[in-house]
Amino acid sequence: MANDFVKSFVQMCNYLQQPCHVARFQNLCGVRGTFPDKSTKPESGQSEPDCPGLRKRVQSSDVSVGNGAAVDATAPQVNGRQGDTTVRPDGSSSSSSAAAAAADDDDVDSDTARAKPLRKNSLTGDVGQEFLIHNKFLFYLFTFGTELGNEMFFIVFFPFLFWNIDALVSRRLIVVWAWNLFVGQSTKDMVRWSRPASPPVVKVEVFYNSEYSMPSTHAMTGTAIPFCLFMLTYGRWEYPFLFGFCVALGWSVLVCVSRVYMGMHSILEVITGFLYSLLILAFFQPLLDKIDTFYMTDHYAPLMIIFSHVSLGLVAFSLDSWSTSRGDTAQALGTGAGAALATHVNYQLGLLLDPPLSSLPLTLPSISIGLVVRSLLRFLIGVAALLVTRMVMKAVTIPFLCRLFGLASDDVRRARQHMKVELPYRYIVYSVVGFSCVSVVPLLFRILNLA
Repeated sequence: MANDFVKSFVQMCNYLQQPCHVARFQNLCGVRGTFPDKSTKPESGQSEPDCPGLRKRVQSSDVSVGNGAAVDATAPQVNGRQGDTTVRPDGSSSSSSAAAAAADDDDVDSDTARAKPLRKNSLTGDVGQEFLIHNKFLFYLFTFGTELGNEMFFIVFFPFLFWNIDALVSRRLIVVWAWNLFVGQSTKDMVRWSRPASPPVVKVEVFYNSEYSMPSTHAMTGTAIPFCLFMLTYGRWEYPFLFGFCVALGWSVLVCVSRVYMGMHSILEVITGFLYSLLILAFFQPLLDKIDTFYMTDHYAPLMIIFSHVSLGLVAFSLDSWSTSRGDTAQALGTGAGAALATHVNYQLGLLLDPPLSSLPLTLPSISIGLVVRSLLRFLIGVAALLVTRMVMKAVTIPFLCRLFGLASDDVRRARQHMKVELPYRYIVYSVVGFSCVSVVPLLFRILNLA
């Protein structure tokens, strides 16, 4: 009985991992692409069978086509409208040039848009290929959804929440974000599955295409953050339970589904990321109050913060070769360390003014022009200060580290592929950014009478 269950579970996982399901979903949402004949079977349109397992990361000399496969960089491996063979995401194909031309005439109309990935591949520099969008609403919706799981969104979201709404909730969310990203990216580097095969999948996004994909860290952060936000604010702020739960669930579902739409993850990887983040959140949620209190009050907190966050970064960087995911992990850990150190400093100096428990639950103030203007000013001035801080620290740190370790500083991308440059660079720059967000910028607001 147990063996039958395990066998059925493995079969289900293999089924959900198949890239053809991603391609069908893209086709349903109006995403089209053409691919060369040799990567597909003429009858089924599907690529060679893909089985989950250990994969080799695609380096800049290869072109990633999904689960471990690579082709000659000169081959016409594209996601856009190119070549004589049209392979639709549902698996059907046409090898004649006349059929391809007819398909072009049929597909390109006033409701169809040609598009390319917004950002080039972070590892290879590949800009991606053109593809056709037949449903512009879903394209913009899922582009927005995938941005809700990107690190850049959280770098903007956390400061806004800290400066304008609730500092306690924001700094606890940063703890969950940093740990969630560390666990997810480290798991990717241990499992080592590559992205869904293309073809049949259309690569709407290529920025992370050369990175490992199991589990989806977008699904993890896009699930952990909204549900943690809901659990931290419900009871602390006055709003209906159903409203908060629906917002958290909608946020999570939008991010998860967007990763399938973008061709970056299989259904299995997204489901795994969703469940994995809930497991991590279930572990950390009861500990957040104790962690926050330790950061504020314990005399040894600064040492523990630095030691723990740097140690986690060393673990993450030792799992595999250089990649964007390692940099993202160090960036999150550095931001978390800086925010935690600033929390300790604020508390010790009496600058941390959380509302007393007697004032709970909190209510949103009535919206007025003055409130909106002050909030916007705090956000714009604060973000500008953080951007200047980041720019200055980056300009100073990278040349200094290159000089320290005897590396050429004229090629920043190549220099940052060295762990001894990338790890301290990320930690130094983003720990200072995190510290500035939590401690320095609020002091600036006081000086400007915007607190």
